[in-house]
Amino acid sequence: MPGTSAPGGSTTSAPADFPYEPLWPFRDRAEAAAWQQDSASGHQPWHLDPAATAQSFTQHYLGFAGLDKIVKVATEGDESRVSVGFGNPNGVAVVAAVIHLVRLGNGDTAPWEVVGTEDTALTLTTPSYGATVHSPIAVGGTITGVDESLRVRVLRSDRDQAVGQSAPIPAGGAGSPWTTTVSVPDACPATLTIVVATGGHVAEVERFAVTGAHC
Repeated sequence: MPGTSAPGGSTTSAPADFPYEPLWPFRDRAEAAAWQQDSASGHQPWHLDPAATAQSFTQHYLGFAGLDKIVKVATEGDESRVSVGFGNPNGVAVVAAVIHLVRLGNGDTAPWEVVGTEDTALTLTTPSYGATVHSPIAVGGTITGVDESLRVRVLRSDRDQAVGQSAPIPAGGAGSPWTTTVSVPDACPATLTIVVATGGHVAEVERFAVTGAHC
């Protein structure tokens, strides 16, 4: 998995005791603590469910509404990996991505935070996880697949729309490299979510990968 297990890059915006990029739904520990203080009133209880948080991240923040299946949840301590996907025409659930979540805060009432994805057939390795970036952002990775069309977008959690996106990138092969650049003239300063997606064979989005950077 590029990034989230062993964060790297030139600098990180996350606090020293949280060695990840806080991508969504909270922008920092203070926002998470404010929710945690209010959680006793029952406000947005889905923050305590890693599967619900991963599903909301996928469908609402990334906008991949067709990825409506939770295929697997693997939680150990304060970390969780949630496989999200879709049902293929044969009714079998297909994994589009494995989302990595970490509790942002202390105790069992600390909310779950998306910090990245576990990547295999589609990877996003540039920029490195936690790197400081400048516009235009060089973005790249590898792809295993046939007749793929990759789309890259750059998001920040306090905006309703992408702050930058690429033209479609034709790609395919076995572990074949892909690259592009994305301009984000009005995005900084912020923590950025960079997402690459492909699909169109049996579903609009069939695979995606996410990394975190800041500018």
